Amino acid sequence: MPYSLELDNISKSFGRRLIFKGIDFHFSENKIYGIAGSNGSGKSTLTKIIAGVLSPSKGKVVHFNDNTEIIPEKLHNYLGFVSPYLVLYDEFSAVENLQYFAKIRGINYDENKINDLLKRFGLLKRENDLLKAYSSGMKQRMKFIFALQHSPKLLLLDEPTSNLDDEGKETVYGVIGEVKKNSVVIIASNEKNDLELCDEILEIAKYKTNSNHPKKSKQ
Repeated sequence: MPYSLELDNISKSFGRRLIFKGIDFHFSENKIYGIAGSNGSGKSTLTKIIAGVLSPSKGKVVHFNDNTEIIPEKLHNYLGFVSPYLVLYDEFSAVENLQYFAKIRGINYDENKINDLLKRFGLLKRENDLLKAYSSGMKQRMKFIFALQHSPKLLLLDEPTSNLDDEGKETVYGVIGEVKKNSVVIIASNEKNDLELCDEILEIAKYKTNSNHPKKSKQ
């Protein structure tokens, strides 16, 4: 079932500080989209708005699955999110974290799928170790497993390759290429290699003033 979402005249300000305004953009399945901008430009703010974590100052985000609008309360069923501010439980093992969040989501814990993901991200032999013993790169890999365990229709990635070594980045890029076949993938990053994966780029800098805004910017 096709997934898509629309940004309709999205603007965000914090007090008197304008972050961006007038963003109109369409995201559809089978593509990888980039949200590009310098540090502090508003990339993370926009990803939070898309995820429903933060409300826009103006405009709206509408998500569709099979041409049916998704109510905000159900969005988490379709969303996989990887971000620097996503926190897993250090006092739990990898498996305990995944079991706990599966229970919260109300989904079955698919042990075979989880083992495949743990193996792919190089964590199968450490699945019973507490996360507090994980390196920052291992924790970043865990965030991907967490985001992918329920086969999301929207994979939203904020700085996805931070803390990853070259092997970890190659694994992530391979996974992104596979997920896009049946999902919408959005990558917020200023890393050249991350953005080279994208079919279309939304440049935050183009939405800082009152000038006319193009709906899409291709790489």
